[in-house]
Amino acid sequence: MSAHRIAVIAGDGIGPEVVREGLRVLKAASEQFGFRYELTEYPHGTEHWLKTGDIMPDAELEEVSGHDAVLLGAIGDPRAPVGEIERGIIGRLRWDLDLFVNLRPIKLHDSRFCPLKDTVPEDVDMVVVRENTEDAYVHPASFENQNGPDEVAEQPMRYTRLGTERIIRYAFEMATSRPRKKLTLVDKANAVRAQDLYTRVFEEISGEYPDVETDHAYIDAACMWLVKNPSFFDVVVTTNLFGDILTDLGAMVQGGMGVAASANLHPGKLGLFEPIHGSFPKASGQNTANPIATISAIGMMLSYLGESEAATAVEGAIASLLQSGRITSLSAGALPTDALGTLVLEELAAVTVK
Repeated sequence: MSAHRIAVIAGDGIGPEVVREGLRVLKAASEQFGFRYELTEYPHGTEHWLKTGDIMPDAELEEVSGHDAVLLGAIGDPRAPVGEIERGIIGRLRWDLDLFVNLRPIKLHDSRFCPLKDTVPEDVDMVVVRENTEDAYVHPASFENQNGPDEVAEQPMRYTRLGTERIIRYAFEMATSRPRKKLTLVDKANAVRAQDLYTRVFEEISGEYPDVETDHAYIDAACMWLVKNPSFFDVVVTTNLFGDILTDLGAMVQGGMGVAASANLHPGKLGLFEPIHGSFPKASGQNTANPIATISAIGMMLSYLGESEAATAVEGAIASLLQSGRITSLSAGALPTDALGTLVLEELAAVTVK
């Protein structure tokens, strides 16, 4: 039995604390379900950059790419220029390794944690498929007459047929694997005419999937419906920028950033798994961060690595814990980070996988 090779980048702020709990769960799952793994830990983040001047050298990016998966904690620190470390680590991993799928499940486990009245778990069970390698995030900004009264700032929203087609096709395949078999395209093609490419490609590919029900919503309407009627959505496919915004809203509907995880994938290649929350440097070292999102990312990683039984057990442990009433709040500091990790470990030990 070969070992899964996993690169670990704990990163900045609360990253090391939530990654610590995620790795505790990974270890317990490996012992419970009999798989092997090897960790390679990398120091990259703002502290490392301040000490060495290196963000992520090419040689180490190449080394990371040889792993089966990457677990990332969080990146960001006010001591570095805005966006520099994030683009140099998260951006490079996504773009240079062509991880074109950003996969974000949005699932409510208990009504107590949803800020929307009269919303039950059956109303919130969706997956957002976000394109991950194009759009405004990828292209550098340009400034003319910087700091002057006539300053102009530009950053293009650029899409390719290749990038658009492969993310939409992935989303259709995702929809076929779910009971509702419904896929909604979210764009703003009525105002951002470049996104007509999404509209046309979506229509073209839909003919190949006659069993998938299709729908469309502009991003502003989608945000409205996510609050007003989240049960409208099953699988959503959207652009990089809009996907980032929509899934943060979705995270709050499911209970907060502390329980929301994501995967960055290129099917058949390495996958990058992370919580979607930020690094929250002010809370660093205080043992107050919620690690459930990172533990959920571990579950997503195990599924991608083919350890389906272990993945189901990890997700089942999280669901059981959130439904048990043992946690009354998912806010940071409601329970210590390590105490939450221990609660998940206790639930994992009790999970029976059917």
